[in-house]
Amino acid sequence: MTTIAGVARVTVLGAGTIGASWCALFLAKGLDVVAYDVGPDCERALLAFVEAAWPLLGELGFAPDASISRLRYRSDLSAACAGTDFVQECAPERADLKVALLETVDGLIRPDVLIASSSSALTVSEMQTRCRHPERVVLGHPFNPPHIMPLVEVAGGAKTAPEALDRATRFYEALGKSPIRLNKEVYGHVANRIQAAVFREAIHLLASGVASLVDIDKAITDGPGLRWALMGPFLTYHLGGGVGGMAAFMQQFAPVQQKLWAELGSPALDETLQAEVIEAMRREAGGRAMADLVHRRDESLVALLKSRSDAAAERDD
Repeated sequence: MTTIAGVARVTVLGAGTIGASWCALFLAKGLDVVAYDVGPDCERALLAFVEAAWPLLGELGFAPDASISRLRYRSDLSAACAGTDFVQECAPERADLKVALLETVDGLIRPDVLIASSSSALTVSEMQTRCRHPERVVLGHPFNPPHIMPLVEVAGGAKTAPEALDRATRFYEALGKSPIRLNKEVYGHVANRIQAAVFREAIHLLASGVASLVDIDKAITDGPGLRWALMGPFLTYHLGGGVGGMAAFMQQFAPVQQKLWAELGSPALDETLQAEVIEAMRREAGGRAMADLVHRRDESLVALLKSRSDAAAERDD
């Protein structure tokens, strides 16, 4: 039996897109996984997702004990939590639902078992309010799809113990993830706030008629998106300053940045604008099936990760 940072069995609460992806990752690392959901046809959909993800996970490397046969599905919450060493919560993004679910789970598991929420925006302080052991509730927010994307955002709430954050970070690192620690809570965490800022301006540019949806997407994928796969915005602009680094960049471009910030749009996503974006996206998709788009994305992500890993290995040599 594989044990990773003291964890041999993981319970995943919610078998939707994020939960199923977490299940696939945990299985690929050789862990026993129990998935809980009560939705219709969830068990079949979960297994189909894991089987579809398995070949690409193999390209990234399986643990010796990796096997889909280690997956169990339960529609009874108590049965799903029995004997678990780690809980990854992936319920729908509703505060009332998550608060109630975590309260119930908190009473079903050992006091030493961590509860990590995959919430994309809610704070741990809000979700842990009714737990008897709030000290073990943490944020473990992945980037979609979790079975491929390295990022996990780790944060605590007002009552989270520092030791719980350390344990969660060690667990995700041992899985091969790239966790970051938030120094304080903020709605949307870090990556989604940055992503939201970019998306807000993309919506503004589209609504203002500056460029088409196709060209706005291309401006990212063929422009800064390529650099962002290698370095973040701070290092990007540090290099943009030339030999003088960030200091030279600020000296030359701070007024330009300030002017750009002042002119960035603040569109209201009303029904009219939503319909415009949806229609423009429908035209760009061109009738391609969602499953085909997802497979192409995931294949490209795996190829990119392998390329980054190979490049890092060459530098180390």
